[in-house]
Amino acid sequence: MGLKVGIVGLPNVGKSTLFNALTSAKAEAANFPFCTIDPNIGVVTVPDARLDKIADLVKPEKTMPTAIEFVDIAGIVKGASQGEGLGNKFLANIRETDAIVHVVRCFDDANIVHVSGSVDPLRDVEVINTELALADLDSIEKRYKKIEKTAQMTTDKALKIEFSIVSKLYKALQDGKPARTVIPNDEVEAKIMKECHLLTAKPVLYACNVKEDDFNAGGNEWTKKVEMHAKNENNEAILICAEIEAQIADLDPNERKDFLASIGATEPGLNRLIFAAYKLLNLYTYFTAGKKEVRAWTIHKGDKAPQAAGVIHTDFEKGFIRAETYHCDDLFALGSENAVKEAGKYRSEGKEYVVKDGDVMFFKFNV
Repeated sequence: MGLKVGIVGLPNVGKSTLFNALTSAKAEAANFPFCTIDPNIGVVTVPDARLDKIADLVKPEKTMPTAIEFVDIAGIVKGASQGEGLGNKFLANIRETDAIVHVVRCFDDANIVHVSGSVDPLRDVEVINTELALADLDSIEKRYKKIEKTAQMTTDKALKIEFSIVSKLYKALQDGKPARTVIPNDEVEAKIMKECHLLTAKPVLYACNVKEDDFNAGGNEWTKKVEMHAKNENNEAILICAEIEAQIADLDPNERKDFLASIGATEPGLNRLIFAAYKLLNLYTYFTAGKKEVRAWTIHKGDKAPQAAGVIHTDFEKGFIRAETYHCDDLFALGSENAVKEAGKYRSEGKEYVVKDGDVMFFKFNV
């Protein structure tokens, strides 16, 4: 499952520093707008202690974690929807992502220029959200006008359904509401809505970037405002110190544990960002486990066994017969797959089985 999360924000809020720390890539981070001309892309493994525990018990030849792709998108400025700054090019990059991490500057530093001249997180959030909404309004207005007359005269049921959901989206965006507030009536409308690739339909995670002192203090007045704003949108906000994360990323893996202990942390803050992005997208992890490989696979919450099998290969879904499964917690408690079987925890499930987070699965299929 190819999952992309776009990192967005105004210039000089810490996006590229955060991206560098996430991916250990070295995107150029400079003290001026538009230093990131093309989107930097990095694949980030999802930390999962369960994968390591399964591997310790199964002892495979190799272990493969699941991953999320992060895209560092250059700073958006006011007027981007009309082509200001580097404009629509960056908005197009966001359209290709599944979710948005919106980095918000919640620190003051005279040495780092703010594109608007002062630090005001809620103003900055509004600038980005407005530009995304205006781009969506322009896009959906064109689609609405293209089908309006035909849809009102036709007996084509599919076109009428399309016009219905497009009209709802158009009305919401005209009223200043993000597309994600529109609830499709059924799977057909949901599919059409997804095909519109609207920016404001994507889930958003606000990452409040602060200085080390404020991070240790649990935030500041600016972060509290962003957290409240996120809550009002039914979104989430987390605290991050890009400077600390960059330091951690530069350390040898053996030194990271000592550094984390010195700042009173047990894991990098970036792990929380990855987990939050995972949660934002309603994702689950299931595992396959054998002597050759123990591997984590990403699915959506609610996926049934055939869909989960299809993540490995489309043939697995097409020819699905059944899934043999048990939960990793049973493996940890009992110590081996044989013990799981003897305890009656090993099951055979059919096409309607809804996969649980942490399931260990083996698929039977025929093509």
